[in-house]
This record gives sequence, structure tokens and C-alpha cells, in this order.
Amino acid sequence: MAETIKKKRAVISYENMSEELLEAFKEKYPKGYADYMGDIFKVEKPDGSSFYAVTLEVPDALYLVKIKVKVDDYDDAEDELFKNEEDSEEGEDTEGGSFPATDDDIAAAAAAEGEEGEE
Repeated sequence: MAETIKKKRAVISYENMSEELLEAFKEKYPKGYADYMGDIFKVEKPDGSSFYAVTLEVPDALYLVKIKVKVDDYDDAEDELFKNEEDSEEGEDTEGGSFPATDDDIAAAAAAEGEEGEE
């Protein structure tokens, strides 16, 4: 039967990592952890608070590395992504035109732009 090696398990803050752990972290996340959003997870603590972390495995240990994550409120993120969409739905567009809904609308808009350019 294969012997399983028990690794040390610990939680550490990114700011408090040793040089050795920082090097291992840079190897796993060469562009930073923001490019690996699927690796970030929320850890609920018994007192009701929480933190975000990524895992970092080295030969003798498995770490949860606490990281600082700015979590946008869903409504704020939605507003930023789709700002003024409600206004645009009523026919008011912030850029002076409306988005064409069909291929015919696109063709008509292209024709109208061509006519404006000839004047």
C-alpha cells in the first residue's frame, strides 16, 4: 500500500510570505492571481467574517494564501457594465444614435451615412 505523506497545512497572508514562498507564488501565478480568477475562493470563518484566498502547494506544505480582493457590489458592477441602458431602451442613446436591431437597420444606417457624406 502506498504511503501518504502528510503535508503541513497553513493559512498565510500574501504580505507575510517568505522569499521562498513568494518565488513559488510567482511560479504558479506569473501574471498575478487576477489572471486566475477561477483559483480565487472565499473562505468563511467561524465568527461570520470571511477572506479570499488561493492555494499554493510546495513540496512540504499546502498553504491558503490570503489575498486582498476588491469585491464589487453586483448592482454597481451591473451599472458599470450596462450604464445608461435603461435610457437607451427608450430610444435615447447617449452617443446620439440607436443601435441597429436588424440587418435592414444596419443597411439603412449605412445608406443614410453615405447620403450625409455626399452633401
